[in-house]
Amino acid sequence: MQDLPSMIASLSRPSLLVGAARFGVDEYERNRCLPRLLHMAAAPKPGQAILKLLEIKADLNDKRKAKMADYAIARHVEVLIALMGEARVLRMTSAPLRVVT
Repeated sequence: MQDLPSMIASLSRPSLLVGAARFGVDEYERNRCLPRLLHMAAAPKPGQAILKLLEIKADLNDKRKAKMADYAIARHVEVLIALMGEARVLRMTSAPLRVVT
């Protein structure tokens, strides 16, 4: 079993989608975006959010590859933005404290 940062790092994402998501990640607001994307009343913890976002991303990627009519590129980009934002939050909250002497 991989840890969350390793799971995120190993994702295969089309460069066009990633490029589009990078434009939105600085404006990402987890308390506004996550409840809507995950159909929840409130934003879960970053680890939980990442796991749910990975599931949604996998489903969207399957639809994209199958060229299904209900695939929405805008939703795919939104999910990637949230995934990048949550990865950033996870890195910030789980980084070890360093003492400078």
